[in-house]
Amino acid sequence: MISSSTVSISVLICRNYKGDVDMAEIDHFLPLLMTQEEEGLTCPIMSHGNVHFLWIKHTNLYLVATTNKNSNASLVYAFLYKVVEVFTEYFTELEEESIQDNFVVVYELLDELMDFGFPQTTDSKILQEYITQEGTKLEVAKTKVPTTVTNAVSWRSEGIKYKKNEVFIDVIESINLLVNANGSVMSSDIVGAVKLKTMLSGMPELRLGLNDRALFALTGRDKGKTVTMEDVKFHQCVRLSRFESDRTISFIPPDGESELMSYRINTHVKPLIWIESVIEKFSHSRVEIMVKAKGQFKKQSVANNVEVRVPVPSDADSPKFKTSTGHAKYVPEKNLAVWTIKSFPGGKEFLMRASFGLPSVENDEMEGKPPITVNFEIPYFTVSGIQVRYMKIIEKSGYQALPWVRYITQSGDYQLRSNF
Repeated sequence: MISSSTVSISVLICRNYKGDVDMAEIDHFLPLLMTQEEEGLTCPIMSHGNVHFLWIKHTNLYLVATTNKNSNASLVYAFLYKVVEVFTEYFTELEEESIQDNFVVVYELLDELMDFGFPQTTDSKILQEYITQEGTKLEVAKTKVPTTVTNAVSWRSEGIKYKKNEVFIDVIESINLLVNANGSVMSSDIVGAVKLKTMLSGMPELRLGLNDRALFALTGRDKGKTVTMEDVKFHQCVRLSRFESDRTISFIPPDGESELMSYRINTHVKPLIWIESVIEKFSHSRVEIMVKAKGQFKKQSVANNVEVRVPVPSDADSPKFKTSTGHAKYVPEKNLAVWTIKSFPGGKEFLMRASFGLPSVENDEMEGKPPITVNFEIPYFTVSGIQVRYMKIIEKSGYQALPWVRYITQSGDYQLRSNF
């Protein structure tokens, strides 16, 4: 781990897991990086002789992995980002000072995260059971290894008890959309995630059913609305063999919050919030912008915290706004007019007019034409139509548990190009 916060960049901490790469090799990393940055050709993998450097940057730190073999790059990067996640859980902010103030804990974590070049326990909740930030507890912890480390269910501790057993399921979908200046959708897809907040006693087994098209086709019950999910990624708790055989999502959940699965749906998406824009220039001294926003989703649904970001010329000044709802403001450091609507019902249309002084219209022709971007969140709604059909909770004590389901659709990379 290397610090870049000062002029003299230095190695903060290192761990040699296999001993097959000389520790002095890291001295070649920064000169290689600086050379590439000067040439504008920065690469995530660099080599010196037969040693390869795989690196990421977080705040003022470089996290660098070295190898002299043809290692699995995806695995290495997944591990580096996991290190960032775990350290952030421990220290809140991962930066040079937090590493310097917690050298002992950092070395303890590095020893548990990986052994002889192989990732081991990477779940921060489990690590926090026996690696703490108090030195006295560290000594005690060394004498006792929690069962979760050696247990088949390493992501969940035994003996968990709740007075009220509940599980909350959030189905969150983000829409990525690009519309050209003529109003045609150039690209669109949906990126979704199923997140859990589990408050269940004991060691329960959960079975989740979705309206997955592959499942319905497999069972011969292809009725109603179904969805085809791609690039599905599961939490390690899901029994993959069971899913591959009968599409059942069966698992023993981690305690607390976790992401059970993520997926992508590659489909044509109708823009949920449609934007039309017109720009008028007057006598080389001012410019007027008219933006119309229309909710193209169900009337019973409401989009919350809608934010329409409209690019304006960099030399604009003296802003004046008039809106049919919400409020608008000028953000000069980003060359944006930002129109905020707290509540946007489906089927409604709203207008925003903006006027700016424009000292040098000629410069506007030299600038690029950034798109209008929209941020929003629509609760109780999924654009893909995905549904949780059932959630079964099975525990040997036979207690009753309540599953709660919530659907949310939100903007991802949502862009509409204009003729500005």
